Amino acid sequence: MSDGEGEAALAEFGRYLSLERGLSPRTAEAYLGDAERFLKWARGRGVSERTPPRSELDEFLWSERRRGLRPASLRRLVGSLRAFFAYQAIEGRLAENPAESLRGPRRDRRLPRFLTTNEAARLLAAPDSDSYDDARDRAALELLYAAGLRVGELLALTPEDINLQEGWLKTRGKGGKERMVPLHARAVAAVRAYARERERRFKSPGPELLLGRRGRGLSRAQFWRRLRALGARAGIAQPLHPHLLRHTFATHLLAGGADLRAVQELLGHADLSTTQIYTHLDAAALKSLHAKHHPRG
Repeated sequence: MSDGEGEAALAEFGRYLSLERGLSPRTAEAYLGDAERFLKWARGRGVSERTPPRSELDEFLWSERRRGLRPASLRRLVGSLRAFFAYQAIEGRLAENPAESLRGPRRDRRLPRFLTTNEAARLLAAPDSDSYDDARDRAALELLYAAGLRVGELLALTPEDINLQEGWLKTRGKGGKERMVPLHARAVAAVRAYARERERRFKSPGPELLLGRRGRGLSRAQFWRRLRALGARAGIAQPLHPHLLRHTFATHLLAGGADLRAVQELLGHADLSTTQIYTHLDAAALKSLHAKHHPRG
């Protein structure tokens, strides 16, 4: 495969990832970068780029590992190579996918952290002033905790995505998959109060629901800074990140007796095994509680 052929193959692969696989622009860009890195490595070693032997693919992974690539990035690299060669096979350029049996490092199944009910209540009560920022942050926190949203889903919400009358929101998760999530009364009230402030403050606001002081959508970095400041205001010792409220949402639902498949649907997980980690979280919390309060603990 010449340089020109390689560039054409990468361009076609990018379109396939975006249009047919439905990957986000960021994920598609990462897959493309991985495939391009392999093609450059193969050319430098005189390895066939079309049908590299499995041993050469393993050697490429080892070379990436030696230069310090972390396990999560190596797992993504394996996924990128499998997708790239699978696409070549789909297009009839290869008889089979040489990366089909490729495997990356095993995933670390460390349990994610979550907030206790007391910590969650303190955090939700932290934005307690009449300022615009606090009105917006109250709405944002209530939405995260009520709906278990990813931060990207939260920041992409528009006013039209939320039905305050019925108490529902519509969001698009990974792969552009749409789901409907119910909202409780406190979340509805917080969003309604913020919407009034938003309308009063901005004449020509951006399309996003959550806006900064200049009327444009909040960035991830801006929201993360606000969340850390609110955590400090609430006296929460552990470092906060937006996904922590998603973990908290799922853990508290399961602890309250929610069905695992219902939680899977609310979180937008494609695979039930992804949701099952929260059953382990709940079990770990129960074990800790038992050890703390049992006379023989």
